[in-house]
Amino acid sequence: MAKQKPLTFVILFAIALAGIAAAAGLFTSETAPSTTRVLAAADVDWGYLNPLRGDKSPRAGTLWGDRGAKGPSGFLVGFVDGFSSPPHIHPVTYRGVVVSGEVHNDDPDAEERWLPAGSFWTQPAGDIHITAAKGSNNIAYIEIEQGPYLVKPVADAFEQTEQMIMIPKAEMPWEATEASAGGAMLAKLAGNPGDTKLTRTLIKLPAGFSGKLAAGEAPVHAVVIQGAVAHTDGGEGEAQTLEPGSYFGSKSPTAHHITAEGETLVYVRTRGTFSIEAK
Repeated sequence: MAKQKPLTFVILFAIALAGIAAAAGLFTSETAPSTTRVLAAADVDWGYLNPLRGDKSPRAGTLWGDRGAKGPSGFLVGFVDGFSSPPHIHPVTYRGVVVSGEVHNDDPDAEERWLPAGSFWTQPAGDIHITAAKGSNNIAYIEIEQGPYLVKPVADAFEQTEQMIMIPKAEMPWEATEASAGGAMLAKLAGNPGDTKLTRTLIKLPAGFSGKLAAGEAPVHAVVIQGAVAHTDGGEGEAQTLEPGSYFGSKSPTAHHITAEGETLVYVRTRGTFSIEAK
């Protein structure tokens, strides 16, 4: 009778084979771990944007990255109705999209210009400004390319090379997409979605749209700005409803299947290509 190998040896041998198979790409996409991340607005972990100010600070909730570390990140900021900051600067440029309520962001002496939900603005690094908000549930999505996110006094102001940009929702530069996109429209805020450079795009999905956002090799970050989508990873599994302030993203080629529940705006940031295709 052949001598049986110890059970421990068999288990270790099986683990080794699994590692070799994974490295060789022998597992299908169904068995490989997902690179998709989804965060519903209701599950965002809120804290203070500026902890040193305590409850005088706006709330902040991270969607992706780490705003306290080096590198890019995206996070929500929640303002109380009537909030107005003192004049200040940031050492890095940020970009914002109004999710709900209205935001005014400009020079301290500038005439108030309130940006409603669905609007986009940029705040250049080193530029003295104030930020104000109105609305009972005022939320904005903020994005930086190089952390950490810091608030500095006006004494630290420095000359900036960028210009402030404000695009109200009513002035968004919408462009029609290909017929295969099922009536979706794009507003190119930076770059071209067909390029492999950094792009920022606002997508408008018509009510009833059903299809997919196909992401490429580069990480893609998407935030629901208005409306809602039912999202599934790869078109499989139970759909998850994502309301304004929700996030979905991926780090490798992925088909984010989405169905729009009413007219919906989705902000997409990526350094690679992506496409919108209707069923």
